[in-house]
Amino acid sequence: MTLKWGIVGAGRISHDFVTALHLLPKEDHQVVAIAGRNKENVEKFATRHGIPKTYHDYSLLAKDTEVGIVYIGNLNTQHFEVSRLMLEHNKNVLCEKPFTINEKQTAKLVEISKKKKLFLMEAIWSRCFPAYKKMKEIIDSQEIGDILFCSVHFGHALQHVERLISKDMGGGAILDLGIYILQFQQYVFRGLKPIEIAINGHKNSQGTDESAGAIITYPDGKMAIVSTSARVSMPNEGIVVGTKGTIRMPLFWCPTQLITPKETYEWPLPESPTEFLHINSAGLMYEAEEAKRCIENGLIESPQITHEESIEIARLMDFMRKQLDVIFPED
Repeated sequence: MTLKWGIVGAGRISHDFVTALHLLPKEDHQVVAIAGRNKENVEKFATRHGIPKTYHDYSLLAKDTEVGIVYIGNLNTQHFEVSRLMLEHNKNVLCEKPFTINEKQTAKLVEISKKKKLFLMEAIWSRCFPAYKKMKEIIDSQEIGDILFCSVHFGHALQHVERLISKDMGGGAILDLGIYILQFQQYVFRGLKPIEIAINGHKNSQGTDESAGAIITYPDGKMAIVSTSARVSMPNEGIVVGTKGTIRMPLFWCPTQLITPKETYEWPLPESPTEFLHINSAGLMYEAEEAKRCIENGLIESPQITHEESIEIARLMDFMRKQLDVIFPED
């Protein structure tokens, strides 16, 4: 089966996603259309990536019967409406993180997906990297014993980027970076529900969060300490501690390495003739392959990042923002 993609948004992440698709067999993945609000940017994008059809209205892409799945890579505040539009026009959807602005919107998309029996996945690409699969195998095997502690810290100096600080654009460290730290600790303690969460952080002059941290307590002595910052660069490494040893995952949001007490595992990414704009973006091919595998097997959600896990992450981000008094119009 050839998965025929429509792309929403002609920005940096869409560039990297389409570039990653070109690393996969053409008989498996084809980009057939792109839609965006800026006509000049869309035309340039299409020319650069060899995309045959361009639209300047999202609804026209939604009505294109050739498109089987839509990758949504526009602004955070647009994710909900555009994802809903595509689902309502019987399109499978892979939407960039954060899925939406809040839990309420995320739950609504999941409801539509289930009603129409369409594949819907939040593009938390991290979960599709081989390093995550290996980490789960090690955790499940009890190789490092009972997992009691997890820490992960993710930060980049991004206060100069308007979309990451503006309230109107759904900015803030939590939605853009914090989602990665929350999904990591969720994956480590998969299936468990927090019993207590303590939050702290700082806001910027525009009233969005520039930093945030959480201590998340789970049953049986388990705990996660996570933090994020859009003001300074941080170690950006995930650490999992068990009673028999520790796992380290450098570049945990797009890892090509996993360091365990017994061995260091490496998964080199393929070279691309087209330059990527973000680190390790060739790894976006993993989530594209996951979408294809799920659709071919009649799944409406990925086991790597389930609908319920996306809702839970949205709920955690809502809670963190509420504690810091960061409120968006969508709330």
